[in-house]
Amino acid sequence: MKEDFLHYLWRAKRFDLDNLRTTQGDPLEILQWGEYNRHAGPDFQQARLRIGDTLWAGSVEMHLRASEWIRHRHQDDEAYRNVILHVVLEEDEPIARNNGERLPCLELKSRIAPRLSGAYLKMLNSEHWIPCQHQFYTVPDITRRLWFDRLAVERIEQRTQSVAAVWEATKHNWEETFYRLLARGFGAKVNMEPFEQLARLTPLLLLGKYKNNLLQLEALLFGQAGMLEREFEDEYPQKLRREYRFLQKKHHLQPMQGGQWKFLRMRPASFPTVRIAQLAALIFQSEHLFSKILAARDVAEVENMFAVKLSNYWQSHYVFEKESAPRTKTLGRDAVHLLLINTIVPVLFLFGRERGETRYQDKALELLEAVEPESNAVIENWQKLGVSPGSAYETQALLQLKQHYCDTRRCLECAIGAAILK
Repeated sequence: MKEDFLHYLWRAKRFDLDNLRTTQGDPLEILQWGEYNRHAGPDFQQARLRIGDTLWAGSVEMHLRASEWIRHRHQDDEAYRNVILHVVLEEDEPIARNNGERLPCLELKSRIAPRLSGAYLKMLNSEHWIPCQHQFYTVPDITRRLWFDRLAVERIEQRTQSVAAVWEATKHNWEETFYRLLARGFGAKVNMEPFEQLARLTPLLLLGKYKNNLLQLEALLFGQAGMLEREFEDEYPQKLRREYRFLQKKHHLQPMQGGQWKFLRMRPASFPTVRIAQLAALIFQSEHLFSKILAARDVAEVENMFAVKLSNYWQSHYVFEKESAPRTKTLGRDAVHLLLINTIVPVLFLFGRERGETRYQDKALELLEAVEPESNAVIENWQKLGVSPGSAYETQALLQLKQHYCDTRRCLECAIGAAILK
């Protein structure tokens, strides 16, 4: 059993409440159950109790065994000086305050229904792909739908934390923030970090000075990526190298180490060389891209913004000096949708929150609902369980559920798990 089961019992009032008494025999009346604290400090704060004839206001702390108070060294922590009740599964030893007074304790082991604890332990120890695999569909559809709505928003809110960090780093410049995060998205999982570093080393303001010249944009990006440090035989990379040397001296630029880029076990269309060329083409053909994203009415408009056309050299190359069959190498629809899900939606959501304009948060959710469901191993397993998501909004909710609740056994914080225990 885990301590979060006690948190659940307290929040849901799911233990025998008749004739409550402390382990010292004093009558206990719970006037206010307190606010659940997910951060450091006591588990429930701002509670109000009557113990005997005395009214208490303060915090409630919970442990499976009372001795964990000592093991966790709460007696030395000022944050626990205001604890007015110690709720435990078993009081294996009495706990005293620093002044020697006994800390009031409520023991729950005889107040929990066996069927409830049994259902909890069954989920906790389940070896299925999700703990409630056999009970998932016993939960009413409306409960699941409302919970999925909450999970989708929760996932976006979590992602806005990294967006906010970039926004702070750019001194609240939304165009630069969007550019950096967009570059990170171009790198996907494999080259995400190198792309983010490239964007930091090559700010949008610098690229904006040369946005009418695709060769100069490529020279800046490939040069800063550390990919123009060697000698070339092809004429085009030679031009890029010469141009970068000039711009490097002019702007006192420092390139990154080219060895950071990964090519192994990747489809050629996703090579970082191709993605950098696509990023250069996007900057070349777009201006104030984030402003255009804010004005976009639907997913189709967003897709059109990313319909980039590469320079002639990259039509017949995936890497420098290795010619291939000519291909247009545009950003595929799936790639644009991933950028929309992982970059555009979180930035839009944060923009709306910071501006106090909920229409942008609503727009972010509407875009997610209009994008086709994602296809990956997690979603395929959900589909095997009979869940058929109809949009990226739903797949994002399912990813959040699996990764942040099922895998970590947070069943008691999950609306579906809580419904099963009821």
